[in-house]
Amino acid sequence: MKLHRVVALVSRHLYLYRRSLPRIMEIFYWPFLDLVIWGFITLYLAKYQPHVPGFVTFFLGALILWDMLFRSQQGITISFLEELWARNLMNLFASPLTPAEFLAATIAMSIFKVTCVSLVMGVCAWLFYDYNVLVMGLWLFPFVVNLVVTGWSIGVLTTSLIMRFGQEAEVLAWSMVFLFQPISCVFYPLDVLPTWLKAVAWVNPAAHVFEGMRAVLNGTGAPVANLIWACSLNAVMLMGMIVLFYKTFAYCKVQGSLVRIGE
Repeated sequence: MKLHRVVALVSRHLYLYRRSLPRIMEIFYWPFLDLVIWGFITLYLAKYQPHVPGFVTFFLGALILWDMLFRSQQGITISFLEELWARNLMNLFASPLTPAEFLAATIAMSIFKVTCVSLVMGVCAWLFYDYNVLVMGLWLFPFVVNLVVTGWSIGVLTTSLIMRFGQEAEVLAWSMVFLFQPISCVFYPLDVLPTWLKAVAWVNPAAHVFEGMRAVLNGTGAPVANLIWACSLNAVMLMGMIVLFYKTFAYCKVQGSLVRIGE
């Protein structure tokens, strides 16, 4: 892996943001709008749920963390789609660029987007709702890292599917992550799920992160077990998705479909 190729590809994507209002809105405006709308809904519901302690804290914390996962997935998938829309895939992979370097560049873009979104949502939550996301303390860091890695796994999976099936699969770039939301237990505890769905949610790293978040905010103990599960599942999931990406790339290369994607 050559660092200068990764940096070159990242620079190519960053230059797109210089004069593109829609791309800037994707990072700043839409996360801000999500926070404002759901934040006011949360305050409204809290008026009718006074017996539920920390209702606003739980909901806003979950919303911010979920948006980090979503943007980490988008950072990978949208970076791939940018190359697809520009008819640039053939040019990229006709160069010495390797699939590993391509993935590294999309992961770097994902980190960039998550950082921007985190700052926007954290500052706006503090200004509008007097909510400090740092109330989770040092546990916030492993929570964020695990959610970002989960987003990478979903992003690599989505990219592989788009690469394999072409334009008709592009909608997955925005919808795939929401297939995981019901089993991520973002806004409700794992216990409310039916028994058969609990087993599915248990193998989702995000569910353990949000369970751990609620444990921290409730003051019911350190979520060490949740984080061990999340880290272990993330390691298996990410490696599995990378293997799938490589196999899909090799298949598309043999079939010549990389040239035809997006046509």
